[in-house]
Amino acid sequence: MNTSDPFLLRRANAAELYLVRHGDALPDADEIIPSGVYDNLPLSKTGREQAQALAERLKDTHFDAAYSSPLLRCQQTAAPLLERLTLPLTLVEGIKEIRLGNVSPLPTVRAGEDLTELSKALQERQVEIVKKAGAAGNWNVIPDSEPSSAFRKRIIAGIDAIASKHIGERVIVFAHGGTINAYAAETLGLTRDFFFPCANTSITLLHVNDGHRVVFVLNDVAHLKL
Repeated sequence: MNTSDPFLLRRANAAELYLVRHGDALPDADEIIPSGVYDNLPLSKTGREQAQALAERLKDTHFDAAYSSPLLRCQQTAAPLLERLTLPLTLVEGIKEIRLGNVSPLPTVRAGEDLTELSKALQERQVEIVKKAGAAGNWNVIPDSEPSSAFRKRIIAGIDAIASKHIGERVIVFAHGGTINAYAAETLGLTRDFFFPCANTSITLLHVNDGHRVVFVLNDVAHLKL
């Protein structure tokens, strides 16, 4: 720890990280594609609007680098802002969302069939995930998932590695609700891996240097119409 700046108030002593959750990715029936692959969904119409609102808010903010989970919803959230900033995006496998196991079965739908039930089932599955993991504070309550402790270690290693490359700089990282929960929990010394409802396109701001982390902002959604 830098004892002369224990709260890392001076950016020269830390990497300034903007951790951004992806936009909404729960499609309505008129948007969904019956592909059978629902862990890597694109943004919904609402999510695309959220990504544009984020871009409008941050368009005049200087970032030295941009990183993202490789999942489509994160890359699509980053796109409107990075197009304005003409900033390249680096994908980081290690900050992907937790790998979930068996939550609830989804209906089988063929092309041309009514997709309303599938859309409803995806939304209900998301609610069920939040209920179970939110109540327990970890992901082990969902059978066959990536172990919660292993997930936290993976996330800490991935985001700390990003920070180590950018001391004295400002960086934006597009990630997931579970990812941001885990990193913020570690920073705050919490045992719960899932402790707050990280909103779509919310901004969580931290300063980080060599394993020393300070949270300055959590779950900022000032750019959204709620």
